[in-house]
Amino acid sequence: MMEMYEIRQKFRDDKLVDISGTIQRELMNNSALTALPKGAEVAITAGSRGIANIVLILRETVSTLKGLGYRPFLVPAMGSHGGATADGQVEVLHHLGITTESVGAEIRSSMEVEQIAETDDGVPVYMDKHAYGADGVIVINRIKAHTAFRGRVESGLSKMVTIGLGKRRGASFVHANGALHMARNIETVCASALRHSPIVMGLAIIENGYDQTADIVGVGTEKWFEVEAELLKRSKEMMPRLPVDTIDVLIVEEMGKIFSGTGMDPNIIGRWRIEGVPEPEKPDVKRIVVLDLAEQSFGNAQGVGLADFTTQRLVNRIDRQATYTNSITSTYLQRAMLPFIYDHEQEAIESACGSLGPDVDLTGVKLVQVPNTLHLDRLLVSKPVLEQMEKCAVQFEMEARRQLRFNDEGMLAYKLTSV
Repeated sequence: MMEMYEIRQKFRDDKLVDISGTIQRELMNNSALTALPKGAEVAITAGSRGIANIVLILRETVSTLKGLGYRPFLVPAMGSHGGATADGQVEVLHHLGITTESVGAEIRSSMEVEQIAETDDGVPVYMDKHAYGADGVIVINRIKAHTAFRGRVESGLSKMVTIGLGKRRGASFVHANGALHMARNIETVCASALRHSPIVMGLAIIENGYDQTADIVGVGTEKWFEVEAELLKRSKEMMPRLPVDTIDVLIVEEMGKIFSGTGMDPNIIGRWRIEGVPEPEKPDVKRIVVLDLAEQSFGNAQGVGLADFTTQRLVNRIDRQATYTNSITSTYLQRAMLPFIYDHEQEAIESACGSLGPDVDLTGVKLVQVPNTLHLDRLLVSKPVLEQMEKCAVQFEMEARRQLRFNDEGMLAYKLTSV
């Protein structure tokens, strides 16, 4: 057993109170949208991430468009997710609570795309056939740091246009030049798509460190990249993080697409594992143990290769087709490679600690246990981590004293995901 402390970190808690009113205002203030003729068909993008209040946001968007006399419908915009099939992408939306009944609009799903242009660099620009055939398109997505590159814009509106609406074919071309060229490819492809498609606006969502809606901002096509870049800065300022930069063993209770496009957010754990891309200097996590794959990940275990140790239970949940399709499309193969596999959580965690060295003193191990890499306000830390937090003046509250111990089945006796 190891002495552990349950703590609650304090992050920025900016929170949008009137979500419905904000959506209505931002849509009504966009002249390109309101200039559409009555009866116009408007496509609305819906992605695969676990965005807070996404059903409400989509429903209010649909309602406002109907109030303007338009005919809205949803388009799954998620590259190769859902096994790169039309039915699979609808299933992903359904698992997120996004259905025709919940949002009040039809879902039109297809993996067929139109090539609508080509960038100056020769990269083809593709768009979902249903979106391209609409009179108008509204791109809705959360703005946040990307899990594979750094740029003026990263994960957000531009990426959804380029990769989400580009489906598997568009995603493959954008990823083909590697992570070092992703930022440029996303901007140039998106810029071309904005010129050659019926996109009228974006609706950008930013969240605070508690996975809550902090703001929703309408983005016009004329200042698309400038506004998205500013929103990305705001998002990064509110991004949750681990309490210290140096950790010996990080236990992640669950990974999955609902938490990050890479299952475990590389921005949080400090690992890219992309060929040719240097690893970040911090955070420095020596060993990562991931225990389970969230049911809402639908078997997609992209990102399991970021860990060093895992369990047979997680491996049994993997849908190889979904995982391999996602990994091959992204070209980041190492992220889907399996770590050391153990029958029980106890074996995996003890092996991770033992791999630190033959004479490791458990009382000095810097160990952190988190539910996943998205929700980091409540976590468990060992005494050396707690002492470092106090020295660095990390803002937190002590919740309770715990023990890192296991039951008779070799499972962790206390998990944050079970509370």
